[in-house]
Amino acid sequence: EYEIKKNNLIEHINEEYSLKIERKKFDDNESFDFETHKAEVHDLRQKIRNLGPINLLAYSEFEEERERLEFLSKQRDDLVASEKDIVKTIEEINQTAQIKFAETFNQIKENFIRVFRSLFDPGDEADLRLEEGADPLEGKIEIIAKPKGKRPTSIELLSGGEKTLTAIALLFAIYLVKPSPFCILDEIDAPLDDANIDRFTRLIKEFSLNTQFIVVTHNKRTMEAAETLYGVTMQEEGVSKLVSVR
Repeated sequence: EYEIKKNNLIEHINEEYSLKIERKKFDDNESFDFETHKAEVHDLRQKIRNLGPINLLAYSEFEEERERLEFLSKQRDDLVASEKDIVKTIEEINQTAQIKFAETFNQIKENFIRVFRSLFDPGDEADLRLEEGADPLEGKIEIIAKPKGKRPTSIELLSGGEKTLTAIALLFAIYLVKPSPFCILDEIDAPLDDANIDRFTRLIKEFSLNTQFIVVTHNKRTMEAAETLYGVTMQEEGVSKLVSVR
């Protein structure tokens, strides 16, 4: 009976753990506490039973999850690195933009003062100011325009003609930074009186040395200053006709 039990145990261990056991004599056979270790084995078996059924696929699932984690971690690292690169690029762009903006703003400011004084009087006050303490790319720009004899606290207090001339001065100040061979102005002189029309046409003639201006207008004095007129007329109802005059 003992031999059968022994053989059964050997086969069981071999099948379960792939181990071949051999008979061996230990030096501490007489002093070894079998009862204590038997209780320990019993306790461990009870703990294993308490764990419940074993998921044999746990290891393969763990490997899949580990690969997924490594993939996501790599993706995250790439995103973090990309974010740093983007932030650095934005900072470089902002720095370059601020430098370019400052250069362009100063050019426009100088042009505005010069054009404004040519439209009004040489002693008139004009200026462009950036909002103090604000990001130049985001801050407000204040337009200062004070014709001789007037000290308005705001550009809104100027007359309609003065506002238009100030806007024209700013328009040409910006235009002078990057002039083009052609410029189209549509009804820009509509709010101007005769005296201001003469100032406007004088400015156009000055700039027409390098730029060809096409002006859409209904003002007779502006038409008089033009070198070529293209009039749209309607001799027959519903049929437009173009007439050119030099």
